[in-house]
Amino acid sequence: MDLLKVADYMNRHPVTFDAEMPVEMAVDRLIKGRQTGGPVIDAQRKIIGFISEQDCLARMLMSTYHDQQAARVSDVMRTDVLTVKEYDGIIDLAQTMLKAKPKLYPVVDDNGHLLGIITRSDVLGAIDKELHSHYSKAG
Repeated sequence: MDLLKVADYMNRHPVTFDAEMPVEMAVDRLIKGRQTGGPVIDAQRKIIGFISEQDCLARMLMSTYHDQQAARVSDVMRTDVLTVKEYDGIIDLAQTMLKAKPKLYPVVDDNGHLLGIITRSDVLGAIDKELHSHYSKAG
């Protein structure tokens, strides 16, 4: 199972966000892309933040209560983003996911450029597939 790598299970075409985009547009992208969150990137595809459904929901609720103007992604994104590398192992990532709560991790190269994302479901699927391949060999 040590041979399972993030690169083999990641989504190479994730929904991404721009810091200046309105939160409403980000929500639309999240819904259409069926992602629970995603990386905020600059023009060079470097990660500058992360926005989640929860971040958007909190801001939109506040806007409805206070009748505020629309916020930008930069107003609600988190800048402390946990990332993984494409050569990282799935088992190591699974162990990290048990301790840290993100359900989705941006995958970056050694220079911090976005390559894709990997979700908890992707990791679970990778481990399940590997375990099933062992069951069929044993049977």
